[in-house]
Amino acid sequence: MSAKDHRAAAPATVVCAVVTVSDTRTEATDRSGDAIAARLEAAGHRVEIRHLVKDDPEAIRLLLESHLASGGVDAIITTGGTGITSRDGTYEVVSGLIERPLPGFGELFRMLSFEQVGAAAMLSRACAGVAGRLVVFALPGSEAAVTLAMDRLIVPELSHVIRELRR
Repeated sequence: MSAKDHRAAAPATVVCAVVTVSDTRTEATDRSGDAIAARLEAAGHRVEIRHLVKDDPEAIRLLLESHLASGGVDAIITTGGTGITSRDGTYEVVSGLIERPLPGFGELFRMLSFEQVGAAAMLSRACAGVAGRLVVFALPGSEAAVTLAMDRLIVPELSHVIRELRR
């Protein structure tokens, strides 16, 4: 069966959680989280819940583990905390929860980012993988990076990913 056939058999709607990791953003200023939610909804997916959590590894871990345990969503998409500053802890938490990494996501994201921002793309630790029965994507905090990842990678393949996870 081809990827085209897989996409045709994929669920039309994926239930998602959007998590913004930031010490400074508020619901009113969370443009990256808004961009993720808008793109998911425009593609026919459902944003079940949105969270804003401080860039604190334990708080991030507890929140993500609660979603893993509840089974209420198919996908979690985070934004923020994937850089290399001393406060960036999302990568460590997400990569620690992932059982089956999707290294191609980070590779492709950095390749596409390189086209926009040049060598600074190497500073991103965007990643994705399977944790339990759901997929987790960890994106940078910038709205431009979120838009790139959503438009070029996540939205085109999200239903296909979920189809494969349910097999």
